Amino acid sequence: MLLLELLAYNSYLVAALAGLFGLMVGSFLNVVIYRLPIMMQRNWRKECTEYLQLEPNPTDDDEPFNLMVPLSRCPNCQTPIKPYQNLPVVSYLLLKGRCAACSQPISSRYPLIEAFTALLSVFVAWHFGYSAQCGFALLLTWSLVALSFIDIDHHLLPDSINLPLIWLGLILSLFNVFTDAHTSIIGAVAGYMGLRMVYHLFKFATGKEGMGFGDFKLLALFGAWLGWQYLPLIILLSSLVGAVIGISMMIFVKRDHNIPIPFGPYLAAAGWIAMLWGTDINRWYLNYAGL
Repeated sequence: MLLLELLAYNSYLVAALAGLFGLMVGSFLNVVIYRLPIMMQRNWRKECTEYLQLEPNPTDDDEPFNLMVPLSRCPNCQTPIKPYQNLPVVSYLLLKGRCAACSQPISSRYPLIEAFTALLSVFVAWHFGYSAQCGFALLLTWSLVALSFIDIDHHLLPDSINLPLIWLGLILSLFNVFTDAHTSIIGAVAGYMGLRMVYHLFKFATGKEGMGFGDFKLLALFGAWLGWQYLPLIILLSSLVGAVIGISMMIFVKRDHNIPIPFGPYLAAAGWIAMLWGTDINRWYLNYAGL
């Protein structure tokens, strides 16, 4: 009871605990980001083989592979990583960014994702304080980190993350955690159908696919969690950031404009901003516009 009272009245403690927990979750997200797409590919291969009635090829796909097994190991020498070598950020610094067994460099991406997840968790905890909103906002934040990096790597937004979150957002609306059921249902429908219409119009006009179906579901997710009123802001912010980064990459990195850029991370960032500061941004805009 004393801890709960401290959390209720001490925002610094809530933010600090959220940051520490975010570090640990970030370590797990590294596993999700790497393994979930491989799990999906193996499952698709298995389904195609069964559907076409083909003999399965003897591959290492028969080895159990999920988010829990096999244990993490060095990709170079395959030496299992000991628990004390897997402490978020700290182990990377102590090992000086190299494998303890073969001394090969470890990607700095792992500690960066851990630190990034912790930082976002601190922002969420500081904004919402000790509340049900904080707990669910942290869950959404961690899921968005996983979705964003998977989309960057594979141009893929897994249904196994998207769809449960849409349903969770609708369920939360029954208890008015972030919004009411009326605006949540309309938001989910409008988010999905809105981007889907844009997709078909763009394809009709250019003959190309401008975005994937996962993007529709991601915007539906935000509609379910926050309500339809936040969708214009999310679309505007994500489009603006996507355009700026895309043009910058073409100018400074000489990226081919024909190479597709994943839209999911921009949607995720815009939705996260809307969750924390969307009300203030909408109010500022309406006052600025004199509405």
